[in-house]
Amino acid sequence: MIFIVKVQTNKEDSAIEMIADRSKKKNLNVYSVLRPHGLRGYIILESEDRESAEEGVYNLPYIKGIVGKTISYDEIKNMLETSASTVSIEDGDIVEIIGSTLKGEKAKVLRIDKQKEEVVVSLLGAVVPLPVTIKLDNVKVIRRESEGEEK
Repeated sequence: MIFIVKVQTNKEDSAIEMIADRSKKKNLNVYSVLRPHGLRGYIILESEDRESAEEGVYNLPYIKGIVGKTISYDEIKNMLETSASTVSIEDGDIVEIIGSTLKGEKAKVLRIDKQKEEVVVSLLGAVVPLPVTIKLDNVKVIRRESEGEEK
C-alpha cells in the first residue's frame, strides 16, 4: 500500500531518515520511503498495511500525518520514473525564450543538461554575453545552426 505523508517543508530528508531508522529498529513492514522530485512538503511511504505506516510516522518531529486514503502506483509514477524524453534542441541552435522573465528574447544554445531538463544559452541581443540557465520547456528552436533554416 502506498501512502502520502505530509511533512514540514524542507525537512523531507530528515523525516525520511527518521522513518527509515524507526522502521529498521522496530522491524516494521515499511518497504520504501522517498521524496518525489518537485513535490515539497510531502513524502511517499510504501508499507504492507496502514498500521505499519502509522507506527512508522507516529510522533516523529517534522511529520504532520498521513494524508487520507491509499494511492495507486499509476497516480504517482510520473513523479517517480525518470522520463527519457527526446530533446530536439542541440548545441548551437538559435532559440526563442517563450517563458520566464526573458520572454521573447532570442538566444544561442551553449549547453544542454538533459538530466535537469535545463539549457544554458547566451542572449543574442545582450551587449555582454552572459550564460543564462533556463528550463527546456521555456525555449523553442527557431533556427538550426547546421541547417540554417527557419522552423
